[in-house]
Amino acid sequence: MRAPHTLVWMAAGVAAVPILLIALQIVAVGQGFEGPLESLLHDYVGTPKSMSVPWAGLVLALVGLSTRRRVIALGAAVAIDLACAVGRLLAGDPVTVGNGPVIVLTAIAVIAVLRWSGVERRNALHAAALGALLMLATKVGDVWLHVTVITRPTVLDEYVMLADHALGDPSWVMGRVVDSLGPAVYGVLHWVYIELPVAAIVVAVWQLRRVVPTGQWPSHYLVRTFLVLGLLGPVIYVIFPVVGPMFAFGSDGHGLQAGNFWPGVLPPIDRSPAALPFDAATPRNCMPSMHTAWALSVFVHTRRDTNGERAPLWLRLGGAFWLLATLTATLGFGYHYGVDLVAGAVLCLTVESVLREPERGWGPFRIRLVGFGAAILTTLLLAYRYLAVPMAEYPVLAGTVVLALLAAMAAAFHATWFARRPGVESPDEAWSGLLRADPATE
Repeated sequence: MRAPHTLVWMAAGVAAVPILLIALQIVAVGQGFEGPLESLLHDYVGTPKSMSVPWAGLVLALVGLSTRRRVIALGAAVAIDLACAVGRLLAGDPVTVGNGPVIVLTAIAVIAVLRWSGVERRNALHAAALGALLMLATKVGDVWLHVTVITRPTVLDEYVMLADHALGDPSWVMGRVVDSLGPAVYGVLHWVYIELPVAAIVVAVWQLRRVVPTGQWPSHYLVRTFLVLGLLGPVIYVIFPVVGPMFAFGSDGHGLQAGNFWPGVLPPIDRSPAALPFDAATPRNCMPSMHTAWALSVFVHTRRDTNGERAPLWLRLGGAFWLLATLTATLGFGYHYGVDLVAGAVLCLTVESVLREPERGWGPFRIRLVGFGAAILTTLLLAYRYLAVPMAEYPVLAGTVVLALLAAMAAAFHATWFARRPGVESPDEAWSGLLRADPATE
């Protein structure tokens, strides 16, 4: 039986979703762009904005159904998508897919409420809610990108570019590397970059594969991390607005760029950086790199199963590939600076430390690790903004400090959640292993 306060929080969360969607729709209408409710309506009866996200949401919802019901749901979704695609083709509209999974996911939730009961209903509604949240999160995210443009007419790219000298200007380096590798590699990297939800769903389905046979949900899984990251990370966009090197220092800046430098020429060190006025179209969505945060969360969740068992080799290799390809794409396409990636990685490890293994509670080990991550992220953001010039003038020292902070967070994370050696009986002891030569022998 769930505790009453848990039910209250769940009810509050459910009630908050439509309020948020309505509020964002009002903002969108007032500013003249597509809002989340309008976009959702198009998913049902118009042209879906995304082909992969609705299907990812449906696949996630299917983990709560029996095999027979999964086959029926998939068949219905494919049939509806084919019918809608043919209709659009005959009407001369873009041929795309996505209506079927949205309609079927909704039908699963309605049927579960009206026809099913007990564990069947709980599993179905739980999984359908996760699938719906994944789709709605993308709607909210699209609107939020417009909000960053509206609220922040200037960007801080000149500061971030200077701070990035401390890491050796990796976006300029990777931009030239990707250009030299040719269109085939570019195509693979581009697919990996835009289809991150696909990787997340593969991992989530593997983590939730025992839900129907056992009737039990794991205490933590990837979708929770994805959703919380998507809620917290974009808030920093409006605090620290950055558009990225290909826009601020490249030919895609629509005439507002500081110069056409990326990726061939490094900009000179400007000892008087300033906020750069920018256009009303490019999202300020670089700091932190959420693609890095999400890809790193995929990597972390492909190391072990929810019960602590080591993940299969194919999943571990897939998680490593997705992380490396995503990092390469974010830098090589000019979407991010290296310091964005560091901030995104710290954010991921901090959020994951909040959510991971909730059954252990909030002991000193968790408070310490989360506080450590929050302090590092705050320190990095302040340094990027107020110490950018010294970071560019003393790149070896500054780069060493930035990478050392990231390494310290990664080591503390690993010691707390993964380094469970013989003689280490608690997360506190695992953490203390960072400071002791061999805690198992003391």
